[in-house]
Amino acid sequence: MPVLDEAQGIVPMLQALAPLRSRGVELLVVDGGSQDNTADLARPLCDRVLTAPRGRARQMNAGAAQARAQRLLFLHADTLLPLGADALVHQALGDGGLHGAHWGRFDVRITGRPPALRLVAALMNLRSRWTGIATGDQAVFVCRKAFDAVGGFPDQPLMEDVELSKRLLALGRPACLRQRVATSGRRWEKNGVCATVVLMWRLRWRYWRGESPAVLAQAYR
Repeated sequence: MPVLDEAQGIVPMLQALAPLRSRGVELLVVDGGSQDNTADLARPLCDRVLTAPRGRARQMNAGAAQARAQRLLFLHADTLLPLGADALVHQALGDGGLHGAHWGRFDVRITGRPPALRLVAALMNLRSRWTGIATGDQAVFVCRKAFDAVGGFPDQPLMEDVELSKRLLALGRPACLRQRVATSGRRWEKNGVCATVVLMWRLRWRYWRGESPAVLAQAYR
């Protein structure tokens, strides 16, 4: 779990993962230089708190490098997994491509007040199932061998999830689980649902046209 200044919500998010830890799942929190007490709050509720240079890609790569398991799941700090997520991942991946997928993701549900968020989530899930591209909000999971084979997340400040998906697609289609993660709609509520959707599609279009992720990250901010 990559984190940055998540003190307000980190405790309940990690507490929700306690059943997974009780079944042997290793939980690593990777802090990207928080200015609040995120790391201190997280430490009693996870296996290890790591530090890494700021940036989700760098933080997630740092966590993957230290993880002991052969199956990796990358979880945003504002996203809740469905019950039994560990068993679902094991079943989807099997033995890593021989009798299962190399990688996958969950469907997503966006929490928040605007009714339009339900439609946004449904379209995200359909788009992902059609294109094979997963976003970080969908809790991407992957076999370590596949993750290492594609070089992990690219060292870029935006669209790292899209680029990882494109690389993993060379190994096979993702397992698209219909069980849903719940991700916060705070971004959509703050900036407006329509404005946020338009912004993300414009950024994806520009990325597809070959624009620099650094330039796109500035536009996103």
